Amino acid sequence: MEPVFAFPLVVPAAGSRSILRALHEQLRAAILDGRLQPGLRLPATRALADAYGVSRNTAVAAYDLLLSEGYIVSRA
Repeated sequence: MEPVFAFPLVVPAAGSRSILRALHEQLRAAILDGRLQPGLRLPATRALADAYGVSRNTAVAAYDLLLSEGYIVSRA
């Protein structure tokens, strides 16, 4: 499968309670470091979940955290 991002994301083993935290922190760091540029369209939550072997709920929760903190915006 094609990489979802141009940088690596390290996801803890399945069943770990820190998967959401790891995704959130790494995506936030990529935004702050400039690896995710303003205006870039993020992959769909299903694509993110499939690529990294996490549940879609985890992917949605990571995006929701970034949205609530003002790091990303949602457009209909």
